[in-house]
Amino acid sequence: MPHVVVKLWPGRSEEVKKQIAERISKDISEIINKSEDSVSVAIEEINKDDWAEKVYNVEIKPNMDKLYKKPGYTM
Repeated sequence: MPHVVVKLWPGRSEEVKKQIAERISKDISEIINKSEDSVSVAIEEINKDDWAEKVYNVEIKPNMDKLYKKPGYTM
C-alpha cells in the first residue's frame, strides 16, 4: 500500500522511468508518513494510437469525478 500505475507513451529511457518511480515513491511516502518500502510503482507504456481506446475512454473519461488531477485535454 499504495501501488501506483503510471501509463505513458513509449520513448522514455529506463533512467527516466526509474526517476519517475523514485520521485513518486518519495513524495507519497512523505505525504502519508510511511516508509518508501510500502510504495510500489509500475510504468506501463501505451502506444499513442491506442491511448484513447486503452486509457482515456476506459480509465479517465468515465472516472472524472474520482480524478484528483484531471487532464488538460479531451479526446
